[in-house]
Amino acid sequence: MPGHGQAVRRASAALLLAASLLGATPATAAVSGPITVTTPGYQLRVNTDRLTLTTVRAGRTVLATAPGAFRFRIGADWHIVQEVTSSTRDGDTVRVTAATDLPDVTVELRITLRPDRYDVNWSLSGARADALSTAYDLSSAGHWYGHGENSDQTVQPWPLDSGQVVDTAFSPASYQVVSPFWYTSTATGLWADTDDPMDVRVNSGGNGLGEFTVTGQRPAASTVFVENTPTEVYRDHIALVGKPGRSDTPYEQYATPLWNSWAQLYGEQTQQNVLAWARSLAGAGLGGHAVQVEESVIAADFGARFPDLPALSRQLRRLGFDLGMWTGLYVPETAAKFSEAVDNGYLLKDPSDPTKPCLFTWWNGRQTGLIDLANPAARQWYTDDLKEQTTESGVAGFKFDTAFFDDRCALYPGATRADYVRYGTELADAFDQQGAGLRVAWNAAQAKGFATRTADKPTTFAGLRAAVSANLAVSTIGYPFVETDMIGGSLSYPPPTKQVLARWAQAASLMPLMYASTSPTGVRNATTGAWVGYDKETVGLYRSAIATHERLAPYIWDQVRQTLKTGDPIMRPLFFDFPQDEAGYTVADEWMLGPAVLAAPKLDEGTTRDIFLPTGTWRDVNNGTVVHGPVTLKGYAAPLGVTPAFVNLKAKGATKAYQALARPDAKRWGHLSPGLSPTSST
Repeated sequence: MPGHGQAVRRASAALLLAASLLGATPATAAVSGPITVTTPGYQLRVNTDRLTLTTVRAGRTVLATAPGAFRFRIGADWHIVQEVTSSTRDGDTVRVTAATDLPDVTVELRITLRPDRYDVNWSLSGARADALSTAYDLSSAGHWYGHGENSDQTVQPWPLDSGQVVDTAFSPASYQVVSPFWYTSTATGLWADTDDPMDVRVNSGGNGLGEFTVTGQRPAASTVFVENTPTEVYRDHIALVGKPGRSDTPYEQYATPLWNSWAQLYGEQTQQNVLAWARSLAGAGLGGHAVQVEESVIAADFGARFPDLPALSRQLRRLGFDLGMWTGLYVPETAAKFSEAVDNGYLLKDPSDPTKPCLFTWWNGRQTGLIDLANPAARQWYTDDLKEQTTESGVAGFKFDTAFFDDRCALYPGATRADYVRYGTELADAFDQQGAGLRVAWNAAQAKGFATRTADKPTTFAGLRAAVSANLAVSTIGYPFVETDMIGGSLSYPPPTKQVLARWAQAASLMPLMYASTSPTGVRNATTGAWVGYDKETVGLYRSAIATHERLAPYIWDQVRQTLKTGDPIMRPLFFDFPQDEAGYTVADEWMLGPAVLAAPKLDEGTTRDIFLPTGTWRDVNNGTVVHGPVTLKGYAAPLGVTPAFVNLKAKGATKAYQALARPDAKRWGHLSPGLSPTSST
């Protein structure tokens, strides 16, 4: 049977407007009774005593704005939208006028109906607002997902309504990977059509609301999707904003880890330390395709700490690694080229005084400016510096760790925030990111197919769980080539324990890419200076995780190529593939890697865990047992050497995935037909 989305798209494009839709009504009188419109896929009800919108599918509410849903701010004061005073219909467009708590100020609301979605556009008449806000009742739509990364990097609620998200600087200039798209377990979705900064609050203070506030002078414009499954909502969104045209990351970089020096060395970034670290990795059989130095060549003392980059590049090559470098648009006052950047006007300008650079406090407490990519001369200056590193210093690629604009600064004349996203992606595309990808987002800026690493997380099990949820959040707003930030965590926390480091590596082995830093051979505590050593078992477990990922790489590469056709996420929540299984909508510690692999690694203390298996026939990669879902496996044994994972025997790629993941003692059952094993269970 075709899905709901297919059915409505095949339905007549003519919308069936219910008889209760009112004609023109004098603006001085309130409209009596609700306005109801019906399409082949849903019904939309407009309450008139206080303007609200309720979406109904098959007799069930699937999304509703909250009472007092529509508000606006003028200056420092918030105002409310009150009763509907008139409504008209023109074909597929419904126009509504509503009163406000300000005399002679009204709201004009335009709803454009389509079979599987509707567009909402509203603005003020009689005044100019600084912000327009719409609030939704979270409970009306079940569970909420989307948004991207939480601005609080230490926590990532999954679903969003299980915690709270408060992002007052939600914008194309955000350092977090975000996009203005949210979707729900009732298969509705919300996309804000804006490039202006937003204030987004989901369940703030536990209030049960999704509050979406748009700043700037444009009307509040959004699209509400109404489908049968969350996957269809995701695909509707991707059809609007686009999917990757290619993968910027080649196969070899999917197959092996990228090592970055940040969490390993922090403030001890020197040529000697980097080389010693790389030698210890190679000596322990911990391979990878590149070693990236987490330091900028514009640092005032860089030459003293790295006196011979070409020699370092040659030495790393002999160990099997390419040399990579950190880069960003940030130019702190202590940088060697700060004066040159200021004197030539290469930095973003102060909005209150365009003769001065826009300076702000960076993460390390330093006053910092940001190179203005919309300025052609500044863009060329920065590009020339990167080219010089690749041609003269032996640098093979870069980690672009930067925002491309900052909302505290002034836009270059004639430029928009979206232009900065475009300039950033075009510039980065000229260089190899070595699998580190790009921290740039907003409306799926993914045409060039960059990898996307999520933000730094604590070196704890809570950090690991937040990293997994962040991957799911980013992957399902349109960024499929995803990886957690450094295995084991960072954020200047103490080094991870053996258990955290090993479990994180095991989890990353079942993701599209692996991004590493802390060496299982040992690391120095950046706070105390004490050396933290790990035992031989830790090294073996980490090495085994790398080997697992490399064996799985052909299957992962198949998913990359499939994503280029469909735009579907590679790492995704269970309900994307199994929408009928309600239990899957709140599972935060399992995911699907493509259609065949269900990953359920241990993400906390202990040696057992419960595992939910959706509808289907699953083979356990650890013992060859076949299990029929839906079922919850209680107390599944997961000692430190075991990474729980299952293969959907009826999915495309199942054989390739099972052969890559099965433990040696489980492989002997690989020839069995689906549903058969010596120890089948249901």
